[in-house]
Amino acid sequence: MAVTIKEQQEQREGGLEAPTRHALEWREPWFYDEEMLTEEIERVFDICHGCRRCVSLCNAFPTLFDLVDNSPTMELDGVDKADYRKVVDHCYLCDLCFMTKCPYVPPHHWNIDFPHLMLRAKAVRFKHGEVKARDRLLTSTDMVGRLAGIPVVVQAVNAANKSGAMRKVLEKTLGVHPDALLPEYHSDTLRKRAARRRPDLSACDAQAGGLVAVPAGRTRGGVALFATCYGNYNEPHIGEDLIAVYEHNGIPVRLAEKERCCGMPKLEVGDLEAVARAKEANIPVLARLVDEGWDIVAPVPSCVLMFRKELPLMFPDDPEVAKVARAMFDPFEYLWLRHKEGRLNTEFERPLGAISYHAPCHLRAQNIGLKTRDILNLVPDTRIDAIERCSGHDGTYAVKREFHEISMKIGRPVVNRVRQSDPDHYSSDCPMAGHQIENGLRSDKKPTHPMSLLRLAYGI
Repeated sequence: MAVTIKEQQEQREGGLEAPTRHALEWREPWFYDEEMLTEEIERVFDICHGCRRCVSLCNAFPTLFDLVDNSPTMELDGVDKADYRKVVDHCYLCDLCFMTKCPYVPPHHWNIDFPHLMLRAKAVRFKHGEVKARDRLLTSTDMVGRLAGIPVVVQAVNAANKSGAMRKVLEKTLGVHPDALLPEYHSDTLRKRAARRRPDLSACDAQAGGLVAVPAGRTRGGVALFATCYGNYNEPHIGEDLIAVYEHNGIPVRLAEKERCCGMPKLEVGDLEAVARAKEANIPVLARLVDEGWDIVAPVPSCVLMFRKELPLMFPDDPEVAKVARAMFDPFEYLWLRHKEGRLNTEFERPLGAISYHAPCHLRAQNIGLKTRDILNLVPDTRIDAIERCSGHDGTYAVKREFHEISMKIGRPVVNRVRQSDPDHYSSDCPMAGHQIENGLRSDKKPTHPMSLLRLAYGI
């Protein structure tokens, strides 16, 4: 695709400005117009074909470029339009092409937002009922967590997920790859554990924590924990460790009195109405906590990203959504802000040695820097090897039969880096990414969440 000298100059000029992301106009009728969608896909795909900077990020771009290169014309006009969906299938909305690679994002006049174009395609597909029952089930995290966490059921579910014979059945019936690591479920959830530990944890008095209003960008002194589906049902110890670390630092913690899934799993299959329903359940609760003086943290980066970035783009005129977005923090970002204010306890009891630390895509897409690495670097005799590449897990992508092997290929550079480092610990803010690395290592060593490492360093 020929680019004129004038266009090259405009590209350079546009590249000097900070990226701007436009609101997602998903309520508009044109958003679901297939002819308009195809026209926009062709425009963007043609630009991507002429650039190819994103080829190393995920399998969406290699899929697109292979389709072009293997076509009769070796241009986009030689690609069968029916094959466009193959590219859409491989986009798991990590946002890194928009945030870190693409030189043509707004304010550039080409106005490229590849992830949100893929989201639009997924939404059109969902509207037409072109979503597998498996994908609807895997993204119904609240329902699956509640059912799998029933005391009588949980042992059977966990045993079945580790049984070779049952995994073959699961592959045939649901299309879940037999080699994918599936999360364990707990009937003793984070919310139950927290209630036993301190019965008032979901009903603290904001004023009792000494909370005060402070300028934007600073902490207010007390935190409401959005437990998340995964943190509540699958790895409740992460939330326990967070509460212990925060209280060790004099930060009052309470749980949001109720919550639903943040909506990210449903976003990834294009079920935008389900995202809206989750928003209507969560935002009033969280906004009220903000009004009472609480900051909000969540232990899973995808959930934080959902509240900070995706919901404000879906509901740009909702002041309550904006309020929650401003008050939402990554857990280590929050601790780093405390450290900048001179309020972080840096009296550590034990070193952590060598750590291979994986920074997940949905954390990097928040543009807050590597605050987990920075906090762990405060621990004496601790060495951090930060890995900024995709693990390939990406929600449900890695567990699907048709994508699992590709997901492992995407994550192979991360796995190789950990293997070569032979660290004392390997870790990721995304617990699912941690287990993806575990799956690639094929060793007895398990991942340790960064918050668990910090608690270990404190000796609490």
